[in-house]
Amino acid sequence: MKKTITMSALALAVSFGAISCKKKVSDAELQTQATTIVATSPTATIEVKEGVAHLGGTFATQAEKDAAIKSLKEIKGVKDVHDMATVEMMPPPPPPVETASAVDPMVQQKVQDAVKDFPSVKVEVVNNELTLTGNVSSAQARKIKESVDALKVGKYNNNLVVK
Repeated sequence: MKKTITMSALALAVSFGAISCKKKVSDAELQTQATTIVATSPTATIEVKEGVAHLGGTFATQAEKDAAIKSLKEIKGVKDVHDMATVEMMPPPPPPVETASAVDPMVQQKVQDAVKDFPSVKVEVVNNELTLTGNVSSAQARKIKESVDALKVGKYNNNLVVK
């Protein structure tokens, strides 16, 4: 009986010992997991030494950097994360360029004079291009086109609706 109790105690001690001994994760394994996390930011770097992740390089946004730090802290075996990374400073947007209309007002006036006999036709500048709009018959459309082409104004948008 004494032998049985001794053997039971010894088995119990060995099983507790086996459970309490955790396998230590190597820095190489942690490095592999950490590298996977920061791979989405090509300018970010990561190095793991003695279970501590050292985050460096640059991130496009603060949110990306924060997400990487959070994910690194969630890796089992990482004791701490040292943040040495920076956030890329975006240059300020260039000031808006103010451009004058690409259509010469004199040209626009000449075209308006050419189509003055057709009250349904409008001559407008849309997206810096001379544009004709309105409803006309096919004979009127032909006459308008010939008149405008004779002015040699160059490219223009003919958005006339022929009925």
